[in-house]
Amino acid sequence: MFVDRVKIWVKGGRGGDGAVAFLREKYRPFGGPAGGDGGNGGSVILVGTSRKHTLLDFKYKKHFKAKDGEHGKGKNQHGKDGEDLVLEVPLGTVVKDALTGEVICDIVEEGQRCVVAKGGRGGRGNARFATPTHQAPRYAEKGQEGEERWIILELKLIADVGLVGLPNAGKSTLISKLTRARPKIADYPFTTLSPVLGVLEIDEERRLVLADIPGLIEGASQGRGLGHEFLRHIERTRILLHLVDISDGASMDPVEAFRIVNKELGEYSEELLKKPQIVVGTKLDALSDRTKLDTLKRTFEDMGYPFLAVSAVTGEGLDQLVDTLWSVYVGTVKHVA
Repeated sequence: MFVDRVKIWVKGGRGGDGAVAFLREKYRPFGGPAGGDGGNGGSVILVGTSRKHTLLDFKYKKHFKAKDGEHGKGKNQHGKDGEDLVLEVPLGTVVKDALTGEVICDIVEEGQRCVVAKGGRGGRGNARFATPTHQAPRYAEKGQEGEERWIILELKLIADVGLVGLPNAGKSTLISKLTRARPKIADYPFTTLSPVLGVLEIDEERRLVLADIPGLIEGASQGRGLGHEFLRHIERTRILLHLVDISDGASMDPVEAFRIVNKELGEYSEELLKKPQIVVGTKLDALSDRTKLDTLKRTFEDMGYPFLAVSAVTGEGLDQLVDTLWSVYVGTVKHVA
């Protein structure tokens, strides 16, 4: 099951209380104060890992609390600090305060740590309060409560290339052909109900991570269909591979299909339309009149987008697509640098 948004409660451990104690040794019946400090409470910490790809761990368990600090003891013995609670999350997890919507952190690197609920400070023992004029204090501090709050974890997949298009545009077939990803494939809309990641290995030195985003429909930016759930995964990609069905059996004109998807992308975020797009005509093996390709190529290039036609079934056009994809990718990397 792919889970990419959860709301959880986190609480840091309570600090241990400081101790009220006095030295009681042979020959020193009235020794000075000797109460130790309480230990600090543990914190709740999120850590990024590439071993996880979904937030499924948080779907059924919603409450997470770190260990409390131990109380101080006599003979100036401090209580042990509470153990931190470390929770692993996938790379690409955005952490927000559920109440304010403020972004607490964006976890994108292996091992990156984010403290989401700090443990309470341990209370000071009575030994800390002794002064020349008050040598036997009979009080100590209580430990502080740990921080607590509700947070939202939102996963935005980290991929170089996002495959977009209307349902049944052939995205799953193409990504399975280019990579080792094995999405569920069938000839009806919405076969892909979760984003699928695959790695395109061009050679030993060159590789790209591709994300097959579930098909968009009109109104996706307002939450219709499956689109709104997955549009955020496109935000981190460098390039959009925009697939349109050009087969004889296509349910819609390719240019119209392209415009519908771009309209949804723009309504969700104008930034998405600033990403480089390569338009890919799919199901070339099922197109009988190939003179249409020249018209489509001119139309899309006049709009400012390169156009290629491919068949994932026969492999026709795939080598050219990979070359174009890498060339555009290198251009985006240089541009960022």
